[in-house]
Amino acid sequence: MHAFRDIETATYCPRKLYYRKRDPDEKEIPEIVGERRQIAYEYESLLADDEAVRNAPLEVTPTQFRSRLGCARAKLDRWDELADPPEREAFLSGRECRGIVHKRLTDPPSLSLVFAGQPPENGIWRPQSARLVAGAKALSWEEETAVESVYAEYPAYGVIRQVGIDARRTAAYREAVRIADSIDGPPARIGNESKCTPCEYRGECGVKTRSLRSLLQG
Repeated sequence: MHAFRDIETATYCPRKLYYRKRDPDEKEIPEIVGERRQIAYEYESLLADDEAVRNAPLEVTPTQFRSRLGCARAKLDRWDELADPPEREAFLSGRECRGIVHKRLTDPPSLSLVFAGQPPENGIWRPQSARLVAGAKALSWEEETAVESVYAEYPAYGVIRQVGIDARRTAAYREAVRIADSIDGPPARIGNESKCTPCEYRGECGVKTRSLRSLLQG
């Protein structure tokens, strides 16, 4: 059975998943990641308390944060549960995948994953989408009912997005499961060097990233 994180990694780079499975030791989560995730449990106080929002580890101005979060509060039907979730850090185990979701919602069943990084201009990043679908499928398996939508939160930017579990996202998830199932040796290197630069396995992988100057000259 695959971890939700494995499905996300398979979508990002199968070769990275190979190295992660070969070296399964859990790496310590950076302190800033935990601090940013904590924002997702303090929305109401940050909207109301000027000093708290000034001191929060935001990547946008307090005004931008409050404006974006205020829009989310007005637009999202399940704001109350997202702001004060009935269950936090919930473990889910499905037919194919298992893992932790940051917020588990009820009636109807849904979930939210909290991401420390920056959201894309629209929607969510493809690897994160696969991870969300993995969580939705596990929740559906446990609850014996369809999970039609879930949530992605980028609290340091004041962004919360509802994500529909549609055919396109499900197909991408199925492909990630297929990749994860097939990992028994190092897959071919990917051609997108921008993914290699921040990867903790780039030294072992043997990918030689090019400098900006060489890219421009090439």
